[in-house]
Amino acid sequence: MIERAPRIRVQRRPVHGVLLLDKPLGLSSNNALQKVKWLLRAERAGHTGTLDPLATGVLPLCFGAATKFSALQLDAPKTYEAVALLGITTSTGDAEGEVLQRRDVDPGQLTPERLAQVQAQFTGAIRQVPPMHSALKKDGKALYEYARAGVEVERAPRDVTIHALELAVSQVGKAQTAIKIIVTCSKGTYIRTLGEDIGQALGCGAHLTFLRRIDTGGLGVQRCVTLAALEAMTEDERLACVQSVDTLLAQHERVTLDESEAGRFLSGLRRRGPWADAPAVAVYGTRPRALLGVAHVAQGELIPDRLLSPLEIQQILESAPRA
Repeated sequence: MIERAPRIRVQRRPVHGVLLLDKPLGLSSNNALQKVKWLLRAERAGHTGTLDPLATGVLPLCFGAATKFSALQLDAPKTYEAVALLGITTSTGDAEGEVLQRRDVDPGQLTPERLAQVQAQFTGAIRQVPPMHSALKKDGKALYEYARAGVEVERAPRDVTIHALELAVSQVGKAQTAIKIIVTCSKGTYIRTLGEDIGQALGCGAHLTFLRRIDTGGLGVQRCVTLAALEAMTEDERLACVQSVDTLLAQHERVTLDESEAGRFLSGLRRRGPWADAPAVAVYGTRPRALLGVAHVAQGELIPDRLLSPLEIQQILESAPRA
């Protein structure tokens, strides 16, 4: 009988901040999170919403105090690059599914004027029917579970917003005609469904062959680090990739409180001051300079929403690089 070597228990530590991961193809968001959490030896972690395993790109991972603000990214607009291969529809809306139909594609019909018409058709408020191969639940069961069992269930259309859309003719593989899509959209938008609908509007059908998220809430892919790069780094280099907690609060107004006011705010008390009404405010203390939490302002009152604990603030200050 072969004896197994004892498992080495990883010594966890407090890590506070946001790591912007360029998620690789084929990895689920949760698996990516667990891998990075292990690499950082972090105590607490969470992500800001899932990214399809067949998609790559921006996946903000939150650690420690940053997990308190992860939900803010759920509502943020997202920007994707995608490629939809024309003339072939599949059961999943992507290259993983079974081919349902093949149709001829006439590249001569894909004029700039025709693309502009379709672009306008799918810009603004639109309705989408969620795909069967999605994690959306019906009667407590994910739609993809029904799909795997060969069962089609009725799905109610959902309202989403396409903030910006660019379409361009592209070529893939053996000179096959495709459409390159760059789209900025609201949460809940299914890019596979958008690709299928664009193909339908062009009269030939389509399915996605490529999907990459390049921005979420102003956090762009150029700021991301790959999993392979993280694995090759030393521990100190990995920690240096963790950005500050307020990376998630770039769209918030800023309010700074003096020492006495900061203490009262951290205890959950409302503060009164000369502030204009604002739905989202990042609140800082001065001595020391530190993020205290988020709040909103109504009628001159600063009202706490989510607060960091004194221990979290202390750990963040202790881990900050010294000048």
